[in-house]
Amino acid sequence: MSDAESRTFDGGLFEGLESAPPATSKGKRRSAKPAGPPSRRVRVLLPLPLETPGGGAYDYRVPAGHPLPEPGTFVAVPLGGREMLGVVWDGDPDPSLPEGKMRDIITPMLAPPMKESLRRFVEWVSAYTLAPPGAVLRMAMSVPSALEPPGQQAGWKLSAAGLAAQGGAPGYRMTAQRRRVLDVMTAEEPRAGADIAVEAEVSTGVLRGMADAGLIEPALLPRPRAFSRPDPEHPGPSLAPEQAEVAASLRDAVAKRAFGVTLLAGVTGSGKTEVYLDAVAECLRQGRQSLVLLPEIALSSQWLDRFKARFGCAPALWHSELSGRQRRATWRAVAEGEAQVLVGARSALFLPFPDLGLIIVDEEHETAFKQEDGVIYHARDMAVVRARMAGASCVLVSATPSLETLTNAEQGRYTAQRLPTRHGSAGLPEVEVLDLRKVPPERGRFLSPPLIELITATLARGEQAMLFLNRRGYAPMTLCRTCGHRIRCPNCTAWLVEHRAQRRLQCHHCGHAEPIPQFCPECGAEGNLTAIGPGVERVQEEAAQLFPEARRLVMASDTIPGPAAAAEAARQIAEREVDLIIGTQIVAKGWHFPHLTLVGVVDADLGLAGGDLRAAERTVQLLHQVAGRAGRAESPGRVLLQSWNPDHPVMQALVSGNLDSFMAEEAEARRPGSWPPFGRLAALIVSSEDERAADRVARDLGLAAPGGEGVQVLGPAPAPLSMLRGRHRRRLLLKARRDVAVQPLLRDWLSRVEVPNAVRVQVDVDPVSFL
Repeated sequence: MSDAESRTFDGGLFEGLESAPPATSKGKRRSAKPAGPPSRRVRVLLPLPLETPGGGAYDYRVPAGHPLPEPGTFVAVPLGGREMLGVVWDGDPDPSLPEGKMRDIITPMLAPPMKESLRRFVEWVSAYTLAPPGAVLRMAMSVPSALEPPGQQAGWKLSAAGLAAQGGAPGYRMTAQRRRVLDVMTAEEPRAGADIAVEAEVSTGVLRGMADAGLIEPALLPRPRAFSRPDPEHPGPSLAPEQAEVAASLRDAVAKRAFGVTLLAGVTGSGKTEVYLDAVAECLRQGRQSLVLLPEIALSSQWLDRFKARFGCAPALWHSELSGRQRRATWRAVAEGEAQVLVGARSALFLPFPDLGLIIVDEEHETAFKQEDGVIYHARDMAVVRARMAGASCVLVSATPSLETLTNAEQGRYTAQRLPTRHGSAGLPEVEVLDLRKVPPERGRFLSPPLIELITATLARGEQAMLFLNRRGYAPMTLCRTCGHRIRCPNCTAWLVEHRAQRRLQCHHCGHAEPIPQFCPECGAEGNLTAIGPGVERVQEEAAQLFPEARRLVMASDTIPGPAAAAEAARQIAEREVDLIIGTQIVAKGWHFPHLTLVGVVDADLGLAGGDLRAAERTVQLLHQVAGRAGRAESPGRVLLQSWNPDHPVMQALVSGNLDSFMAEEAEARRPGSWPPFGRLAALIVSSEDERAADRVARDLGLAAPGGEGVQVLGPAPAPLSMLRGRHRRRLLLKARRDVAVQPLLRDWLSRVEVPNAVRVQVDVDPVSFL
């Protein structure tokens, strides 16, 4: 169980968080008494990642004659020689700061103020992750241009003379064209000149002439709505009795207008999306806003189609593919309450919702919800906190819930609702393990004979098949057959992945790319470089040889880069323009392919390698989700897992379909050692371009490590990725009992070690990656 989830229910913020550094002024000498009469002052938090006691908050003076801005007001202020945007923050300014050192606020911004719930959320995330408050605030102010009100288009309205002429008053020079203009205009609403000209069948010159005559006058047009209003009463799909019962429970939770968390678990294809959209409808009836978090919003074209079918229009979107103009319009629409339903990636948690009533976290088990750079946080956990501070309902949705979420549900912190069967006549697919020790692929190939036979039979029936391998590119490694040299990334401890279609070698960690060499970089041998192991491109090559008549589609982040490509892929598959899908993990994310009846997993053992604490849990989740793509309509589905270790508990759980027992056994294996969710973890990642500097700081942190009952520090040790993007990396892991608050320990630990500017120490509370 993560700290964020559990402590939210244990009486508020974490123990120890009250000692978090407040966002106060920094670097200002305090005098014994203020010089002169005290001025009107406010504290302003700036979106800067300042590692100071102030965390980016400074005291500013409000100029005479200007109203005192309330907390949450966005303001422009001077900082050094530039102008910055910030937020008036809560708390008292420093009265001892001399008047001569004060600077005036430049101007307040014409934007809705930041609500108290979001300000408290910024402080909470800062205290929990040990990130400066200004760094967290920067995520909530990600579109500074949205603080300026959008421009309005100019149009025309009737003047007093025009109204009189429209009513037939004499004394106005009137032509047939002018009369038509008056006939199409109303007194209440200005209109665009082009619209008036088209409807009245006149030229724009006629309008200019009427303006010169005083019959019409310029006016600003009302700003059009950025987003349509979803209709909660729009006819939606009919729910089965079991679905309707769960939907009613979610609606009741929203109607209470109070904080609570519900786990919505259900097998793949059970209709979880349609059920939680009923809760969104109830939130709309309550007049509050809804936020739906998806792990891959840019790839969720089918989800958006379901939303449109349920509510009659599209929701607001928030993801990295949006243009600057779209982001500006969306941020402003959220702040003004116009965007009633927003669907977004993890960063959408920091948007300025004025009245958030519901947060949905779909596929809550996905590691994509963890942000690993900058402010390191898990969006699932922070969604629970955000809902609590907004007095909103939170729903965590998954066919394969994380062990943290399951534990919270079992201990009564969350309400649990389950959908154990697929919707309609569809049944769960039959899962079988192919023992590669008994039926290995032919030499140089990666598909075993039984899998090839089943694909052949499936395609012959006119049905679709899928091959899954969670590896991009053609091959994960390139080796010289003469000297054994393996081509590495120059910036990372990683092999370069061959992408044969693009004729390049690429690092999937830092993005470094180079052409495939003709000669071995080590021994100079020509033509002896060979690809080792399969990626999806290599599987596609093999499939082309085995099934030459089949229409094939590769679905990977290299070939499906954004929303348009995802929508086109979904269309091709739905309209049966594709026979064989070959994909990486993106094919596991909620797709509905009604004609897909066979899934073959090329390497089911792939995720089990290494010493990751959650390797087995993640592998069973991923493979169960992939298996769930098969047999979602009338035709039964079948799943084949190619494995060299068919007796592994993960394989047996997938074959039996008893994931509950597997997760219970996984929990019991972690409990004795106080591993999450039964203990707490926090990682320190030390990195520097200078290896010796990284080693020195890591050693000093190891020597200063906290101790005591229930606390253990592992390391320092080189990280599995000991070099990443040109920086040498060392890791330390703090492990503590459930009843130990790790934030005060971390603060004290870090305060006792001097870290030079050339070295960076990242803090990762509740790590999900150990690379």
